[in-house]
Amino acid sequence: MASNKAHHATGWAAGVIAAALVAHADAGGPYHLLSIAAFLMGALGGTAPDWMEVAWWARTHKLWITHRTWTHWGLAWIALLVYTYLQLPHHLWAPPLFGFAAGGIMHLLADWPNPLGVPWIIRRHSLRWWKSGRHDLIVIAAAWLAAVVVADHVFFNGVHWQRCSALLVELAQQTASAIRQAWESLLRWQHMWRYGSAP
Repeated sequence: MASNKAHHATGWAAGVIAAALVAHADAGGPYHLLSIAAFLMGALGGTAPDWMEVAWWARTHKLWITHRTWTHWGLAWIALLVYTYLQLPHHLWAPPLFGFAAGGIMHLLADWPNPLGVPWIIRRHSLRWWKSGRHDLIVIAAAWLAAVVVADHVFFNGVHWQRCSALLVELAQQTASAIRQAWESLLRWQHMWRYGSAP
């Protein structure tokens, strides 16, 4: 599994995504209180699949179900996300639950690359990219990149993402041009070295 810190960090990113989508659906309520609730519940949902497995009522706080089974079942989290999204404009309970579901799905996405995998539908599936707890920065960066893109799209009509994309395209073109010029210079130099004159 990803580390606890990674789940917290990606949960906050899920909260940003949920709050932006709640605001976009005009379900934020007065003063956007429901968007704030979705944000906070997204952060809570980011760690939920793990703490829901713990028997908090018992003295030992052991797991009451096997790790990464029912609380990590992807189909249930996706169903909750879709259902609450459809209910956003109609019910006050929908935005916080939507945020919670977004956090839960972000948790599963963070766990998916490691060997234990996640039971998305019936059986576990793993991307097998790295061992548990490794490369948390990649997972956190990907989650926050998604949060920034969604928030930019909702609140700023994607203007920052468009500017960033244009800048990256321009940078790529300039880099390709510099490489091409360097290659041509290298070929000219090689020709001069071999034959004693420029081609």
